[in-house]
Amino acid sequence: MSSTHLGLDLGGTNIKIVILTTNGDGFEVVSKGSAETRASEGPEAVTDSLIDAGHAAMETADVDSLGLGVPGHFDEETGQVLLFPNLPGDWRGFPLRGRIEDALGIPTRMINDARAFTLAEGRLGAGRGCSNVACITLGTGVGGGLMIDGRLHGGAFGVAGELGHQTVLPDGPLCGCGNRGCVEALVRADVLASNAGRSTASAVFEGAREGDNRCIAAVSQMAEFLGIGLANVVALFGPDRIVVGGGIAEAGDLVLGPIEAAVKRRVTLVPTDAIDIVPAEFGRFAGAVGAALAGALDPHEHV
Repeated sequence: MSSTHLGLDLGGTNIKIVILTTNGDGFEVVSKGSAETRASEGPEAVTDSLIDAGHAAMETADVDSLGLGVPGHFDEETGQVLLFPNLPGDWRGFPLRGRIEDALGIPTRMINDARAFTLAEGRLGAGRGCSNVACITLGTGVGGGLMIDGRLHGGAFGVAGELGHQTVLPDGPLCGCGNRGCVEALVRADVLASNAGRSTASAVFEGAREGDNRCIAAVSQMAEFLGIGLANVVALFGPDRIVVGGGIAEAGDLVLGPIEAAVKRRVTLVPTDAIDIVPAEFGRFAGAVGAALAGALDPHEHV
C-alpha cells in the first residue's frame, strides 16, 4: 500500500520542501521546492511561512504525514522549542508542532534538521549499505548525526552526534549553544565569510578558486578545525563512512579535499585509506527528505 509524506526543513534562509512516496519496499522523492523562511521577522512569521509552504504542497498531493526538520532542540512530548541558536527571536517555549498540526490538520513529527539529514543520507543516500555512518552538515550552523545499523543514535540524552558542538579550541569564540570554542563557532558560514573578508561563503569559495590568498587561508583554517572534529569522530565512533553536506559542502573538492587531508593527518589509530569521506547525495534537500522519512516511519524504526 502506497502513502505520501511531506517533509519541511526549516533553514535560516529558506524552507526546503519535499514530497516522498512509498514505492514498494522503498521510497521515492517525487517533488522538491523551497520557500522563504522570513527568519528576521521572528517565530510568528516563520511559522506562517511553514504553514503556507505546507498548504501549497498539500494542494498538489494527498499527504498522509508531515515531518518537520528544525535547526535546534525541542521537547519531544510537547513539541515546544527549547533552543534554536541560529534563528533570531524568542523561540524558547514556542509551541511550534502544535501550531503546525492545528493549521495543516495532519500528523506532524519534529526532528532535528541534522538528524533528518543523517536519516536521509544513512538510509537512502550516500551512507546506504553502511553499518555505522557519521554525518555532518555545514552552513548557517554545523549539525551532525550518527547512525548505527540503519537507526539514528541519540544516546542517553537524545543529542549524541552533535558534531558541531565539540570543543576544538579551548576558550575560543562563543557559540550559540553557550559554550566556547565549538566547531560551529569556528567554521559556520558567516564566520568563514568574515575571516575571508567576503560577504558570503559562496564568495569565499569563488575567491579561493581565483587564487585569493585570504580566501584560501580562510578555507584552510575551516578545514583544520573540521579535521580535528572529524578525527575525534573516527577515534570515538569508528564510522564506515562520513557524509558531508549542507551549503558549504557544495563547494565540492575545494572543501572536501582539505577536510579529508586534515582528518588523515590527525588519525593515527586507523589506516588512512580506510577513512571514507563523501559528499551527500541529496544536496540541499537532504534535511527535507529525512524529515519526510521521519514522518513516514514508525519512530522505533529509526531511533
